[in-house]
Amino acid sequence: MRIYLIGYMASGKSNFGRLLAEHLGFVFLDLDCLFEQRFRISVIDFFTKYDEAGFRKIEQSLLHETRNHDDVVIATGGGTPCFFDNMQFIRESGISVYLQWEISALIDRLRNVKLKRPLLQGIPAAELEERVSMQIDQRKSYYELADITVDGANLNLEKIIGLIRNRSEWP
Repeated sequence: MRIYLIGYMASGKSNFGRLLAEHLGFVFLDLDCLFEQRFRISVIDFFTKYDEAGFRKIEQSLLHETRNHDDVVIATGGGTPCFFDNMQFIRESGISVYLQWEISALIDRLRNVKLKRPLLQGIPAAELEERVSMQIDQRKSYYELADITVDGANLNLEKIIGLIRNRSEWP
């Protein structure tokens, strides 16, 4: 079984993914970490040196490699589901879980880490909410294709495992 966690940046996909994988006895994969390990460059440095389009092509390739894994929880990047056939691939390859947040809560979370987010680098604090709102509006239709949508601010591990079991043939 493959469980794909999707949602906007800073929604908790990596932290929750580690907990979920550990609880299930699954392997945890973070696409951004996999990118950085394989190419020996941070995502933010890649965006600066090259461009988003090049990153998205590599990201798609890494996503497609996840089909070779079983019993795995995969944290995708915030934009992963929104490019190419990625959301279709995710839905065909496993169970997708959207960690949904209120925009104001995401803004609070991002204020502390925005320098690590390539698409928010250099955005003045006064414009952050407008930028995040715009991006979420653009991505929402992809995120909402997830098999399961949960409130990111109130994650309940047992409840989410139950929802995943109900959506799959997994015991």
